Amino acid sequence: MPKKIQSTRLHQSIGKAMERLELWASNPWRRYSLFLIVILSAFMIGSSIGAINGVLALMDPIGALLVVLVLELMVRLRRRWPSSRRSELSCQLLDSARIGLLYGLLLEGFKLL
Repeated sequence: MPKKIQSTRLHQSIGKAMERLELWASNPWRRYSLFLIVILSAFMIGSSIGAINGVLALMDPIGALLVVLVLELMVRLRRRWPSSRRSELSCQLLDSARIGLLYGLLLEGFKLL
């Protein structure tokens, strides 16, 4: 039987991080800048995954499988969040990361044509 996690100050602080981020992002400019940072970071990751796989050309099917699994996990994660706990900001950040990752991969794929 697992023991109950001890409620420490660090545990409480990490637990309230999303609430503090939502409070910080109540300003529209901060919210848009946060979305832009997430989209561009995911775009960079997607572009680098495609470039590394293209240069190495050793594990293309495995790399594609991992990317598809990550994207599918992001879709299922968003769908399974209970609507009562689902915060609008976290859903939008997850969607922004998914869009940036997919756009980076697509752009890298079009470069190879």
